[in-house]
Amino acid sequence: MDKLIQQLKEDIIEQLNLEDFTVDDIADDELLFGEKIGLDSIDALELIVLLEKNYEVKIDNPEVGKKVFNSVRSIAEFIQENKA
Repeated sequence: MDKLIQQLKEDIIEQLNLEDFTVDDIADDELLFGEKIGLDSIDALELIVLLEKNYEVKIDNPEVGKKVFNSVRSIAEFIQENKA
């Protein structure tokens, strides 16, 4: 799980061009859409594409997406539960 979380942080920083952030700046359980990181709805779409392309998992339900994109850890848990 730790390796997946680390990789996710790297992928998120690269995919969303978060140039001011490093892997160490993002806590595993930190709110991605909170004040510090401050992602928005466009970023959520980019994350959906990232998960489909890099991790072969889909999020079809917006309510599920809200829970999944809570933190890097919640994304990692979703990937592990839904990986084909």
